[in-house]
Amino acid sequence: MKKLFMIAAAASLVATMASAQTTVETETTTGVAGATIRIEPEYRTKIKSYVTKHKIRPVETRERIVVGARVPTEVELEPVPSDWGPTVTKYRYVYSNNRVMLVDPATRTVVHEID
Repeated sequence: MKKLFMIAAAASLVATMASAQTTVETETTTGVAGATIRIEPEYRTKIKSYVTKHKIRPVETRERIVVGARVPTEVELEPVPSDWGPTVTKYRYVYSNNRVMLVDPATRTVVHEID
């Protein structure tokens, strides 16, 4: 009986962890300083399509632009189109290394990367 209980508890734990992991990967991503930015899958698709459709040229800098880094002042930050979703309209973006980088315009810090 004790073995049966342990097996049931382990199976329940594994199922819970798998479910939580799926939710995190598809809906929520953590940016800089623990800030959570929710980008639904349909908006991710719109963002990727926008870059392709508008033939956005990538920004080239000496330093690689990554989450947590500050974007150099000579790099122009582009406004985020409203159809990218309500959670990202307060940010600006930079396209670099085949990724859209969301930037906090007040600090010029990259807060999220969309690959």
